[in-house]
Amino acid sequence: MINAKKIEEIAKQVTDSIPAGFKDFAHEMEDKTKVVLQRKLSQLDVVTREEFDVQTQVLIKTRAKLTDLEAKVAALEAMLNAAE
Repeated sequence: MINAKKIEEIAKQVTDSIPAGFKDFAHEMEDKTKVVLQRKLSQLDVVTREEFDVQTQVLIKTRAKLTDLEAKVAALEAMLNAAE
């Protein structure tokens, strides 16, 4: 769902930007930043890349079936018009 490694990278970037004298504080901030980021990201209405890829494949198959059905309907309509 949420990429924990990416959250850790962001938290580390925040920590690295703090002066060396505040390293203890920085570690505490890193932990709190992770918690806040995870909480906020979990509130977003997003899907994972895997879910997105699966839905993309479903859409491709559905479009192909729709195109096939449209062609069949057109052929049936042509047959009905020819019979009239």
